[in-house]
Amino acid sequence: MQAARSTIDQAEVAKFEAMAAEWWDPNGKFKPLHMLNPCRLDYITAQIAAEFDRDLAAPAPFAGLRILDIGCGGGLLSEPMARLGAEVVGADAAAGNIPVARLHAEQSGLVIDYRHTTAEALAEAGERFDAVLNMEVVEHVPDPLDYLTACRQLVRPGGLHVCSTINRTARSFAAAIVGAEYIMRWLPKGTHEWSKFITPGELYSLLERASFRPVDRKGFVFNPLSWSWSLSDRDLGVNYVTTSVVPA
Repeated sequence: MQAARSTIDQAEVAKFEAMAAEWWDPNGKFKPLHMLNPCRLDYITAQIAAEFDRDLAAPAPFAGLRILDIGCGGGLLSEPMARLGAEVVGADAAAGNIPVARLHAEQSGLVIDYRHTTAEALAEAGERFDAVLNMEVVEHVPDPLDYLTACRQLVRPGGLHVCSTINRTARSFAAAIVGAEYIMRWLPKGTHEWSKFITPGELYSLLERASFRPVDRKGFVFNPLSWSWSLSDRDLGVNYVTTSVVPA
């Protein structure tokens, strides 16, 4: 059998591997993700609960669900999913992220299966999941369609795929590159490439071509006055998130 073409950009991997040790520092290079994480989690948990008819107020509401966090980094999403009772696999192409994630999970008393691997390798191995979390990764791969096709193979019939990225707008250039990298210096210069950002229409088209059925999208909106993030039905001008399903 012919090996799947890699969807990994080694230069992009190297950028995040260089920052691996700072994943759990809320004031370090990943400060933007720490700030965004509660809003991301609100969206993700609501989508999973609705799809699988789970009560988030119940103990371990995601028990029995197998969830993949692809591009898991230090585990900012994997750990909350495990606390909600899911069986979690965290995968990342940057080898340096995995020991950081494993150590933090162990210190937190959580059992999470962290792996240095890729979406296409997991798909080739026949791995399947009830939900795949694919957050802030698609803008860093060389071929988004190949990558999303590999993610589609990982979702069981009746499962869902949550994907977030950054819109390609003047506002996103100002916020994600000028603001985050040059003014606030939250991220190293060159972390993002504006030309790789993907509009919501483009992402919906890519998801459909990868045989997903997109069912929802929301914007993540930052309020500089309250210094907080919220979800928006209308403002997808910078960060946004989508949910897609795989029909049973």
